[in-house]
Amino acid sequence: MMWGYDGFGFGVGGIGIGMLLFWGLIIFVVVMLARGFGGSSGSGASVAAVSDRTPLDVLGERYARGEIDKAEFAQKRSDLEARTL
Repeated sequence: MMWGYDGFGFGVGGIGIGMLLFWGLIIFVVVMLARGFGGSSGSGASVAAVSDRTPLDVLGERYARGEIDKAEFAQKRSDLEARTL
């Protein structure tokens, strides 16, 4: 008698390995979908957005936040515009 093995399958051990592979595949797919739809990890999109800003954009943001006054903004803007010409 062959205890659960009829000659056409993998037996009890093969079923266990098959289930392990099946659930591993399911978990892998779920993780990959979560990574794809979950947004960036902080290194991709934010770096591209920072590099697209010009020095004049940064200066305008500093003025809008109140870090510099109107006279300093005008001085630095004229300096930046003179460099780009």
